[in-house]
Amino acid sequence: MEKKRKGTKGRAVIICLAALLAADILLAVMLVGQRGAGENLSEGEEIFGGGGTSGNDSGKKDPPFTGGEKDLPGEPSFPEDFDNNRVEEFLAGMSLEQKIAQMFMVTPEALTNYTKVTAAGEVTKQRFMQYPVGGVIYMAGNLVDPEQTREMLTNMENYSIEFLGFPVFLGVDEEGGTVARIAKNKAFKVENVGDMSDIGASGDYDRAYLAGCTVGAYLADLGFNLDFAPVADVWSNKKNTVVKYRSFGSDAELVRGMVTAQIKGFSEQGILSAVKHFPGHGSTAADSHKGAAIVEKNLQELLECDLVPFKGAIEEGVPFVMVGHLSLPQIIGEDVPAVLSREIITGILRGELGFDGIVITDALDMGAITDYYNCAKASVMAVEAGADMLLMPKDFVEAYEGVLDAVRRGELSVERINESVRRILRVKVEMMIRK
Repeated sequence: MEKKRKGTKGRAVIICLAALLAADILLAVMLVGQRGAGENLSEGEEIFGGGGTSGNDSGKKDPPFTGGEKDLPGEPSFPEDFDNNRVEEFLAGMSLEQKIAQMFMVTPEALTNYTKVTAAGEVTKQRFMQYPVGGVIYMAGNLVDPEQTREMLTNMENYSIEFLGFPVFLGVDEEGGTVARIAKNKAFKVENVGDMSDIGASGDYDRAYLAGCTVGAYLADLGFNLDFAPVADVWSNKKNTVVKYRSFGSDAELVRGMVTAQIKGFSEQGILSAVKHFPGHGSTAADSHKGAAIVEKNLQELLECDLVPFKGAIEEGVPFVMVGHLSLPQIIGEDVPAVLSREIITGILRGELGFDGIVITDALDMGAITDYYNCAKASVMAVEAGADMLLMPKDFVEAYEGVLDAVRRGELSVERINESVRRILRVKVEMMIRK
C-alpha cells in the first residue's frame, strides 16, 4: 500500500507537464522511425500459447478546478474547429458490415483466432480488414515490455488509419492498485499509483488528479488512447469485495470529486476515460463476473447516491460510460442485467442524466451474460437497449453475425446502427483533430 503524499496542485501540474512533454518527444521519435522500421515480430512469433480472460472523507479538499463554463450535462466536449461533416463523410463511406464491426471492442485473440497475441502482424492486418473493429482491449498477457507494446499498438493504429482513415480505440484496464495490467509488470518500470480507496481516504483531490496524470502519461507513451477507468462506484456495502479497493470510498460527493479530478488528469495526457460500472456496483454483494449482481435500490435512491459520481463524470465531458452487469428489480421489475436494459441505458443514462457519449457494455463474456444468453442474442439486446459498443463477447464472430442478421431481418434498423457509429466517429474525429 503506497505511503500517503501531501500532493499540491502546483506540483501535480508541473509533473503532468513534464510527463506530457516527454511523451510528445518520444512519440515524435517513434513516428519518424516507424515507416522504415517495419515489423520485428513475424506472424509465427505472434502465437505464444496460453490464454487470456477477460471511506473516510475527513479533511477533504475542494476539487482543483476553477474558472470557465462547464459543458452542459451529456454534451461532448469537442474542439472549436470540430467539423461534423467529417463524421458524416466517414459514415457515408462505410458499408453496413464495417459499421457493425465498429461497434465491437475485442481482445487481439478474438480478432485473430490466435491463442495469445503479442504482436500485430500480417494476420492481424488481414483479420482487421475483414472485421474492422472499433477497438481492441489488451490484457496483461499481451503486454511483454515497452518496445514490444509500442510496436504492437503502432501497427494496430496504422492498420486502422490506412484502411478506414480514422483511428482505432486501443484500451486497457489500468486503474492502479490491484487492477494494473502494466504497472504490475516490472518490465515497464512505471509507478503503481496504488488503490483508489487509499487516494479517496486521503480526501485530497489533487492525488486523484495526479494519479490520472501519471497513469495517462505512461499509457500515452506506450500508444494507448483509452483507459477503462476511473471506477465511479460508491462503496456503500461493506460486504462488497469486488470494488472495495477500487472505489474512492463511501461518500458519493467525495467519489464524484475524485472521479472528475482523475478524468481531467487522463484527458490532459490524451487518454480517453471509460467511467464504470453504471449505474453503480458499490451496493451489491455478488461478483458480476460469476453471475448477476443485484442492486436493491429505486431510482430516487440511486440519484441520491450511486449516480452522483456518474453525473459528475458526464458534466466533466467523459467520452465513455461502461454499463455493468447489474440487476435492478426495483426499477425494471425483472432480473435483466443493466447492459441489456433499455430502461437503464436509454431511460436513465441517456434520458435522466443526459449522456450522449459512447455507452459501452462491461465484458459480455462474464457469467451474468453467458449463463443466460448466447452471444448473438445478448449483443442484439444490448444494441436495442442503447449500447454503442459491445465489449468482449464470448464469441466475437457469432456476436457480430447476430447483429448483422438482426439488421437484415429488420429487427434492428440501419439508423439505429448509424446512431451508435456517429457517436464512435465523433470521438475518433476529435482524437484526429487534437493529435
